Amino acid sequence: MHNPGHRFQAQDRFAAGAQYIAGRPVKGTSGRNHTVVDPATGDDLHTYQLAGPDDVDAAVRAARETFPGWSGATPGERSDAMHRFAAVLADRAEEFAQAESLQCGKPIKLTREFDVPGTIDNTAFFAGAARHLQGQSAGEYSGDHTSYVRREAIGVVGSIAPWNYPLQMAAWKVLPAIAAGNTIVLKPAELTPFTSLLFAEAATAAGIPDGVVNIVTGAGRDAGEHLVGHPDVVMTSFTGSTAVGKRVAEIATSTVKRLHLELGGKAPFVVFDDADLEAAVHGAVAGSLINTGQDCTAATRAYVQRPLYEEFVSRTAELMESVRLGDPFAPDTDLGPLISVAQRDRVAGFVDRARSYARVVTGGEIPKGLERGAYYRPTLIADAAQDSEIVQSEIFGPVLVVVPFDSDDEGIRLANDTPYGLAASAWSRDLYRANRATREIKAGCVWVNDHIPIISEMPHGGYKASGFGKDMSSYSFEEYTQIKHVMFDNTAVARKDWHRTIFGDR
Repeated sequence: MHNPGHRFQAQDRFAAGAQYIAGRPVKGTSGRNHTVVDPATGDDLHTYQLAGPDDVDAAVRAARETFPGWSGATPGERSDAMHRFAAVLADRAEEFAQAESLQCGKPIKLTREFDVPGTIDNTAFFAGAARHLQGQSAGEYSGDHTSYVRREAIGVVGSIAPWNYPLQMAAWKVLPAIAAGNTIVLKPAELTPFTSLLFAEAATAAGIPDGVVNIVTGAGRDAGEHLVGHPDVVMTSFTGSTAVGKRVAEIATSTVKRLHLELGGKAPFVVFDDADLEAAVHGAVAGSLINTGQDCTAATRAYVQRPLYEEFVSRTAELMESVRLGDPFAPDTDLGPLISVAQRDRVAGFVDRARSYARVVTGGEIPKGLERGAYYRPTLIADAAQDSEIVQSEIFGPVLVVVPFDSDDEGIRLANDTPYGLAASAWSRDLYRANRATREIKAGCVWVNDHIPIISEMPHGGYKASGFGKDMSSYSFEEYTQIKHVMFDNTAVARKDWHRTIFGDR
């Protein structure tokens, strides 16, 4: 491992506390501590006081008090503040990259080239989009009235983000909410609070008013459930597992809140027999291993048409074996650890059980020399049955399973044979074949001859058990705004013709 002296120093940086309420850091009041652990070494990074219900109440109160002023600002004023926000993020990019790599175990090249630039771009996008919150054009639809539609901010948003992309998920929750004029209380995962706190600090540094962006870092059963059920929170946005999403939905429904859920995934990667095999192999390895496979859109189920199946398996295994595991801060590290030893052991359990019914082609073990961390070798599994656990369950680790298919109909049917529908990809040189796959695969995003890229201008969200609602893009404003119909009478007549249905005659 490299000398850790150059790395982000969390204990000093967050000495004032791991909560951020009304524009300043504070300590939690739950009476319980949590220690963030470096997943690459097992070393303790930072111990902080968790948020409890009182901290959530304080954050919601700050957001509620700030809402009238922020929602009453002009779109141009909010846009200007968010452009400054993007500039502050750009100035602090290296600090964000180091903090994200440290808490998550992500390779530094991933945080520098993907997580941080993507977040800056997303902030710049929503800075522009803040000026384009338009309703329907005015018109005389009844003949005697002029109607138009207002799109208004809804109030205080309470959001919960996961540990796999802490910075990007904080941005995906915060940015559309505040661009639309709302205020927000975000609960990051207690495993990975660093970059969410830095994100809120950057908002304050950019001149976004105190109380617009608040962070409460606590356990789900305490801070999370209290936030979702809070009577002054009008909307909940949650990203995480489908199981926890069901619990969030139960609480939110009981208080009649708006709800946005981005849940699990088991993305199919469908390779037709006319595909560019080299491109498909490289796409499969990159798409399945990004963020050590801890990505709900990661390629997890490769369906390969039988003429290409054996060569795809052998070449994918060979390329997987070339992936370099090691210190996340080393510039040549390709793959870091999983988020925790518990997550590594969960992934290993799936693979070990699969040995009884499928073929582990490569991987399936903890790499020698890296036992202190939560590392697991890139793993390729072949010859599993469609109804097996390894094919159907979300593993959330560096594991790709490959299944053969014969006809195009079968390939698309197998791709859809899952409760999830977040993302998918189709690989073919045939325009008509690929276009059919994009129409018939039930997923919120279908890539053609690629897998994983996202852009700020396009929406992200799922079908089926992968949830509903959209992150990113202007489509996300549908979640964070209220539509109001305004109707003006144009006749200046006291007795309207329709009044006769209540009293009098024509």
